[in-house]
Amino acid sequence: MKVSRVVALLAVTALLLAACGGGGGKGGNAGASGGSITIAIGSEPTSLDPQLKDDGGERAVNDNIYETLMVRSPDGKQLEPGLAAGEPTHPGGKDDVWEFKLRPNVKFSNGEAFNADAVVTSVKRIIAPSFKSEQSGFFSTITDARKVDDLTVDIVTKGPDPILPSRMYWMKMVPAKASSDSSFASKPVGTGPYLLKEWVRGDHITLDRNPSYWGEKPSITTVTYKFVAEGGTRLSGLLAGDYDLVTNLLPEDVKRAPKSAHVTGQEHPMIILNARGGITADPRVRQALNYAVNKDDIVSGIFGGLAKPDTCQILSPSFFGYNQSLQPYPYDKAKAQSLLQQAGATGKTIELVGETGRWLKDAETIQAVQNFWQEIGLKVNVRNFQFDEYLNRLFDQKNRADAIFVSSSNELLDADRQYSTYYEDGGIGSSNSDAQLKQLVDKARTELDEQQRQAMYNQAGKLACDNAYFLFLVNNDDIYGMSKRLDWQPRVDAKLLLKEMSVSGNS
Repeated sequence: MKVSRVVALLAVTALLLAACGGGGGKGGNAGASGGSITIAIGSEPTSLDPQLKDDGGERAVNDNIYETLMVRSPDGKQLEPGLAAGEPTHPGGKDDVWEFKLRPNVKFSNGEAFNADAVVTSVKRIIAPSFKSEQSGFFSTITDARKVDDLTVDIVTKGPDPILPSRMYWMKMVPAKASSDSSFASKPVGTGPYLLKEWVRGDHITLDRNPSYWGEKPSITTVTYKFVAEGGTRLSGLLAGDYDLVTNLLPEDVKRAPKSAHVTGQEHPMIILNARGGITADPRVRQALNYAVNKDDIVSGIFGGLAKPDTCQILSPSFFGYNQSLQPYPYDKAKAQSLLQQAGATGKTIELVGETGRWLKDAETIQAVQNFWQEIGLKVNVRNFQFDEYLNRLFDQKNRADAIFVSSSNELLDADRQYSTYYEDGGIGSSNSDAQLKQLVDKARTELDEQQRQAMYNQAGKLACDNAYFLFLVNNDDIYGMSKRLDWQPRVDAKLLLKEMSVSGNS
């Protein structure tokens, strides 16, 4: 399958932006082009190893230090070569091998050459079971990488993989030698436009522009990331001129920010329900948990209308594999109570694991779910953890909680990302043992016929919906607050690419 055809499958809706004016601010330390900016993000990176964690804080930083073979346009519609010299091909017509030609004369920041050895190392490292990458759901089909020559690599998949080029838009390339050093997680070495200057734990990370960057030099020279979990504190810093960009701007604060922008995003706050054991092993309980929650109230009351109820799937309509026939579980408190009673679960305790500060309105959403579940006769024990420990519990397959909150995004723009990670048995975030669902997901992953592949995802989506393997919640917008001097348009993949930002002067 040609890359252009893959891209056609993955086209997304156009970028939707809304801006509003307000008061000014100091905007940090910078003047015009060549200055510095400060960005407030919700959580500190758990690591700066770009292949280990599935962590938005890490990505916010490392997306500017490391690069990938393929890249996307800001609106998500175009998949283009990055560190690759061109579009990949199937050598010899083999569906399970994709050949990449690499861009010449590119070096990592430590002087190591970017070449086939680096790509082979990057692939083998992230798919190795012993490495235990939390990003494994992105790369579930890849089995090997082989060097052809210094600037040519074959990537091997388990059967045909129609979206392999998109997977390589997500896999960051690491240096063959430096990535084996024990300090690599705190001393990143990439090919990207920025370098790590310092990491003051618990406070900030600062990046400097890479003077040896192979590509076009970004206009901003220095960027500082501050770790600010509380939305009101991020806004206060923005209004005071301490920050130029804040993520997860609260919907109620949009009009107060000097500038704001929002884009229909890929975040799907939801709750994984344990179908293997505990109170949620009974499908009637899982269905009751879905009927108990008023999604429209969450959209209006928590997200200020900047969200939509999920249609019984954790996919956006623009993703390949979206099931057009599914509808949200309606709010029906009486039915939820009846199902609980039938299951003998009324008055029992359910454990809900979560975190606060990483995703927009995460604490408020968890609290709302707790209240709705309590209203139907359950005792709800909410346990919020620091993000690093939360990730350990999210991906712990041996000790699954009854319910685990997560906001799932899908930068591959294809159903396989969510299905491989959260839906099928064996996925790193899965909590069910449904053999039929697993078989459908496995078959769809390597099916080249688009109609057949869509039909498999339709069947898989209905199966997961009927069995209520998740509490399906909403798809919320990504909302940003900005200083007046920052020029930037958000991307549909939520990447904070500094090379796409500039400052227009002091204000």
